[in-house]
Amino acid sequence: MIIAAIVRNKQNILYGLALALLLLLLNWLEWHFVIINHAFEIYAGAIALIFTALGIWLALKLVKPKVNTVVIEKPVVADAGFILNEAELSRRRISSRELEVLQLMAQGLSNQEIAESLFVSLNTIKTHTSNLFLKLEAERRTQAIEKAKRLSLIP
Repeated sequence: MIIAAIVRNKQNILYGLALALLLLLLNWLEWHFVIINHAFEIYAGAIALIFTALGIWLALKLVKPKVNTVVIEKPVVADAGFILNEAELSRRRISSRELEVLQLMAQGLSNQEIAESLFVSLNTIKTHTSNLFLKLEAERRTQAIEKAKRLSLIP
């Protein structure tokens, strides 16, 4: 279908290509004469642009404020009146075993340590962990723990 349209309009396409080439040639000639007649102005303008960009970059580097990071450690006090959010737990379909794994993750245990304490294989813990990440919409352990605390799933 497309080939038939090209064959029918072959003459129009050739005229269009010829006009495009002629226009390209005229534009090239125009730029050629502009460059020859105004070579000094183009050279001076390019140097001015380079030095302007260099000046802006240098000014940004010199004026940039120095940032000092201060780490403040505060003790975290566990809330004695923790109430498990059962509605959120059932809404996210988190099993009791996954909740156990989440609590042990919050205590800072590694996957191997969690597996040993629950008497299951490491692969089982990895499966529970990946399921928790999906259900809590997290990418890392820290995100999952923080979100679980916000949702009152763990103290």
